Amino acid sequence: MPDPNQLAAQGKLAFENKQFAAAAELFRRAADEFTAARQELMAAEMMNNLSVAYLQAGQAAEALTAALGTDRIFEQAKDLKRQGMALGNQAAALEGLSRNDEAIAAYERSAELFARAGEGDLQAMVMKSAAAIKLKTGRLTDSAFKMIGSLDVKDNPGFLERILKFLLRFIK
Repeated sequence: MPDPNQLAAQGKLAFENKQFAAAAELFRRAADEFTAARQELMAAEMMNNLSVAYLQAGQAAEALTAALGTDRIFEQAKDLKRQGMALGNQAAALEGLSRNDEAIAAYERSAELFARAGEGDLQAMVMKSAAAIKLKTGRLTDSAFKMIGSLDVKDNPGFLERILKFLLRFIK
């Protein structure tokens, strides 16, 4: 029986080397081994890694399938950060499938979880993603408010983010 931790480490290395198909296969195998060992949280984490590998490989439908349901596993474990990440992965896959309204809703649920977990930078990242979709779909005013909100929660905004925050205030 292969060691799932070793498979996960190999998957991460393949991912870092932009070998997304190999990474996906390794993450899937690691998830299967963690499941067999009844380590649900690790299996769910591997499914989320699998989702990200698929998304990087341009396979949004597979990415969504891999991530679906993992948020509930993290919810049961009361792991807000990983639950938020799982929803963020689902949102990214939905965005890749041009299911924009569903993606925005998932990003916003993810942001709420990150806020509750005290993860301001992650919250800002997913709020920006939701705002970007709204901007692309012509909901400029709503996007501006979301963007301002995402900048307000960021712990250490950079110089360009501070300028953007200043400029976005004029859209209100």
